[in-house]
Amino acid sequence: MGDIFKKAIKHRKEQTIQLLIKLDCYKSTDNRQLYELTLSELENEYKLLTGRRVSDSI
Repeated sequence: MGDIFKKAIKHRKEQTIQLLIKLDCYKSTDNRQLYELTLSELENEYKLLTGRRVSDSI
């Protein structure tokens, strides 16, 4: 995986974590810390809470 792609994924994860924290969500529904989740898992958590996709909010 290229460095640019890795940086983009990391940035998207950080943005999604910040959105979840703003919603007072600090752990996943299975009780894991947000930083332990993959990007897909973070996006699913966001969708569960809001009913919207993350891309609609960033």
